[in-house]
Amino acid sequence: MEQVGVTKVQEGSKGAVCPHFHHAIELIGKRWTGAIVCALTEAPMRYGELRKAVPGLSDRLLSQRLRELEEEGLVERQVEAGTPVRVTYSLTEAGQQLDPVLRELKVWARRWKKAA
Repeated sequence: MEQVGVTKVQEGSKGAVCPHFHHAIELIGKRWTGAIVCALTEAPMRYGELRKAVPGLSDRLLSQRLRELEEEGLVERQVEAGTPVRVTYSLTEAGQQLDPVLRELKVWARRWKKAA
């Protein structure tokens, strides 16, 4: 039996959730994270642009989620020297690979909400 975090996964057991899938879905499914990544699939954005793109998101949570995404290797932060300093956030190659997945999720969400 392999232990991943605090979740025990028995290799080869039927119905066991893949620990990589679980980590990914927990990260992207965290409140506001999916919306931030979705906004960044459109184009790199500055902090203020992201705040406008994701209404209702507090400054504290936006900063926290951007740090988490950066630590996970999905978002990169580019600082441009000057006054004021400009910071631009963009998706890394790994983050860009989420684009088709998020597009399909949007299609599914529209169908699901129409059916409800």
